Amino acid sequence: EIVTTETSSGKRRRKPTPLDPRTLTDLARSYVARFATSAAKLEAYLWRKLRERGQADEDEQLDIPAIVDRMVELRYIDDDAYARSKAGGLLRRGYGGRRVDQALRAAGIDETVRNDVAPCEKEARLAAFALAQKRKFGPFGAEPVERDRKEKQIAAMIRAGHGFDSARALIEAPTIEQAEEWLSQADE
Repeated sequence: EIVTTETSSGKRRRKPTPLDPRTLTDLARSYVARFATSAAKLEAYLWRKLRERGQADEDEQLDIPAIVDRMVELRYIDDDAYARSKAGGLLRRGYGGRRVDQALRAAGIDETVRNDVAPCEKEARLAAFALAQKRKFGPFGAEPVERDRKEKQIAAMIRAGHGFDSARALIEAPTIEQAEEWLSQADE
């Protein structure tokens, strides 16, 4: 039986069908097929769906952690691979180590895994360089910038997860060559 409700605008809306173990497992499979995700994000998704749709049989126990464990066991979810991929993507877009750590923590990635994928000095400098280049900060801008504008650029670099010293060194580099030299110093 399909249950419909009427909204305040007079439209009829179908009420979602309550979940049973099989439907919940199907939702989990569908989610991991569409999105790169972590175990914690999948679990949060399944709990949200259960809250939204309810449970079909109140006597039947829905074991969400067991479903998530099964997805991990089948290797549909790999938190290590997810963390490496997410960290790499954020670094390539110019975000710093602190922002990478925040994103992985929000995804429920374990601290040891977060530490394993934390960027080294060279990767952090490459990310800062990429952001400055993309946003035309410091020596990448068309003309020299005033002190207050430099401070705003440094603040933007810090919000992107870079350390103050790195942001300042890059923004205050007078030429692109000197910025590249700062970048190459990470190799030493």
